[in-house]
Amino acid sequence: MHSGLVYREKVISNRTTTLFVMLTILFLFLFSWRLLAASMDWAAVLVLVPACLFLFYTINYRALDIQLNLVCLRLKFGIFSWRIPLINIAHFELDDEVPWLMRSGGAGVHFMFVHGRYRASFNFLEHLRVVISFKNKIGPVLDISFSTRQPAQILTHLEEVIHSA
Repeated sequence: MHSGLVYREKVISNRTTTLFVMLTILFLFLFSWRLLAASMDWAAVLVLVPACLFLFYTINYRALDIQLNLVCLRLKFGIFSWRIPLINIAHFELDDEVPWLMRSGGAGVHFMFVHGRYRASFNFLEHLRVVISFKNKIGPVLDISFSTRQPAQILTHLEEVIHSA
């Protein structure tokens, strides 16, 4: 474990993984069917691309790893990682005022405007989210939200760590 680790949670979603596996299988089936019917052509490539994309999603978005230590909060979703220095956190809260379409926009890593602020979101659909506002932008991003099974616990730990620094 990392030195000074205060909180760690690994968030998984069997529903999301099942959805991505089913979509991968569907597009691989369509690809195979097209290959048997007409060999490799533009239509075969057209169904192979989403099959590869959903296979990547199945592997990459299997688990969201949340780690909070005395210096930063780290979010890791497969190959995508985000590190938030605690000194750059201005505010944090339960993310419950997001418009429905943005809340239900899909699992994975997304970038969007919410209430006029550019946000990165590390998201599973069935879990609640915490949103963190930055003091200073990270690139164009002003906020980051992430799914968690234990929002009250992560908010409490964030409060303790930030105020003890």
